[in-house]
Amino acid sequence: MLALVTGTGRSGTTLVQETLSRHPATGFISGLDDKLPRLNLRGRHNGRLYRLGGQRPAGMRALAEGALFERGRMRVAPSEGYQLFDRHVMSGFSTPCRDLLAEDMTPYLRPRVVDFFESRQQAQGCDVLVQHLTGWPRVGFLREAMPDVKVVNVVRDGRAVANSWLQMGWWDGWKGPDKWIYGPLPTELHQEWVDHRRSFPVLAALAWKMLMAAYEDARALHPADQWLDVHYEDLLLDPVSSCKQMLEFLGLEWNAQFQAGFERQHITPGRRSAYRTELTGRQLAAVEAVLAEPLARWGYTL
Repeated sequence: MLALVTGTGRSGTTLVQETLSRHPATGFISGLDDKLPRLNLRGRHNGRLYRLGGQRPAGMRALAEGALFERGRMRVAPSEGYQLFDRHVMSGFSTPCRDLLAEDMTPYLRPRVVDFFESRQQAQGCDVLVQHLTGWPRVGFLREAMPDVKVVNVVRDGRAVANSWLQMGWWDGWKGPDKWIYGPLPTELHQEWVDHRRSFPVLAALAWKMLMAAYEDARALHPADQWLDVHYEDLLLDPVSSCKQMLEFLGLEWNAQFQAGFERQHITPGRRSAYRTELTGRQLAAVEAVLAEPLARWGYTL
């Protein structure tokens, strides 16, 4: 089975994928696979190596403490795998100017999508292949080829997401919405940006608003029993309950092996409300002005 862990980016999807990938019945594309796309690696040993990381057995000490498991390196840990997908399925999957929908699937692409995921699931011998996607959902596109796909959609407060984006080196909103990766802002959202004097915090908030509208559309077209919304804030406050909910949704049990991996996964409340001090009062008021409606729809209060 294919499981997608989706979200806007900076929403907690990495934490969710890495936690689910602690389960011995799961597989994933690793950072090593993605950094060597020409080789089209299937990741046969991804799960075993990743789940050994942190255990520190005598024969694996150097390996576990080395580059294979460190963030920012070519590591055997879950990855979005965009370079791999762009090369072996379709160029541009990683940076579409709008969401990829069911009608974007072609007879040429369908078998390539199926082989991309099924060959990796078979090579890794896993029950559930966990794929991480951020930005546009792309759920409708993938479901057209893989109709049984399940979606764990990680939702985070749009104010926190916008604030986090502004601090990321890869965020290209500074170029304006005519040059960033998301494609043009819809007319009404562009007008909101102009009304707020082209504020960059507002632009980041509008990007979240635009992407979350796409997630609402994708959810409406997806079978209800194959879609699970998980709030990042709930995961931080009660990680055990949230992880049990996700495992049950994917048909997996909380077993001893997952428990051992879960105990090595650091989940703390952290920076849930950092935006309150990292944005000025005026900036936060402007962000809340444009996000009031979608925040309420997703269960957040001002």
